[in-house]
Amino acid sequence: MQDIKDRVRSFVIENFLFGDTSYPLADDASLIENDIVDSTAVLELVAFIEDSFGIVLADADIVPANLDSLSRIAAFVGARVGAQAA
Repeated sequence: MQDIKDRVRSFVIENFLFGDTSYPLADDASLIENDIVDSTAVLELVAFIEDSFGIVLADADIVPANLDSLSRIAAFVGARVGAQAA
């Protein structure tokens, strides 16, 4: 799951923080409340997740409970990837 988190962190830093690695992006920090992602950025994040991890997110999956922090994204993606492998 750390690999998932690291890949998502790299994507967020590159695409939403414009490469600013000095930003204190904590694993549990809200990406929405900290104004890192907005509604358009969520769509970019979903496309990245689908392309990078080979999963398809339904509309019902695109909620803060799944996508609001690096930890939540890693847990959600890890569960989905694990379910596909089973």
